[in-house]
Amino acid sequence: MRVTPVMEKFILHWGEMGSRWGVNRSVAQIHALLYLAARPMPAEEISEALAVARSNVSNSLKELQAYRLISVTHVKGDRRDHFSAEADPWEIMLRIAEERKRREIDPALSMLRDCVMEAEEAEDTDPAVRERLTAMLSFLDELTGWYEQVRRLPRATLVAIVRLGGKVGSLVRR
Repeated sequence: MRVTPVMEKFILHWGEMGSRWGVNRSVAQIHALLYLAARPMPAEEISEALAVARSNVSNSLKELQAYRLISVTHVKGDRRDHFSAEADPWEIMLRIAEERKRREIDPALSMLRDCVMEAEEAEDTDPAVRERLTAMLSFLDELTGWYEQVRRLPRATLVAIVRLGGKVGSLVRR
């Protein structure tokens, strides 16, 4: 596969965004390449197109599969695994949000619940510490509850909410 200048621009920027979000740059670049690819690609071709070590490609593909952003497909007459990316931007963002919640927010909630419980039992805990831990737990609980409700909304409803933007505030004030 020939990577054109416009593809390279997108791939490099996606890699930069990924690294800012805590995702390995190579993982994000491989995702970008597969997102743009017109057909499924084998790991060797991905490695060549991005000038990335084959071992790095293998590890990155596993991570992308764990996020459910890519899938393995098979091509008739070729014994190698080929990889294709989810093409729907909405689905990509929903899967990323779900995985980030599972990896980051859920453990934070568990830790905060433990901290609040321990702070309530420990006599030497400053009331301000208890209050702040409880406030953070309450905030993350509410945010998680909101997320769970929103993720179950039909796609058309999500799109409408996003398009409403700041107008949602005027609806809530009524």
